[in-house]
Amino acid sequence: MKDKFKQWLANKGYSLETPSGKPSTVYDYAKRIDKVCQWESMVWSELAANIERIINEYNTGGVKSERGDMSRRAVINALLRFKEFLSE
Repeated sequence: MKDKFKQWLANKGYSLETPSGKPSTVYDYAKRIDKVCQWESMVWSELAANIERIINEYNTGGVKSERGDMSRRAVINALLRFKEFLSE
């Protein structure tokens, strides 16, 4: 699922690497999903099955919003993109 998510992001126009050749948004978002899975003691498929609840918890006003806001909201943005990926 992780590889399909990364491919989906790339197909949507998200960057694979920075101008200097370092991993960019595609890899960052996948790592953010890995981190949420770690925090929640879930694998990607379990996260997918619970994505609505997780987004509510990590988004503004949620009980875990501080984590969602990390790195200029990269965590919640990764979760929102993951939800879009799941709905397609």
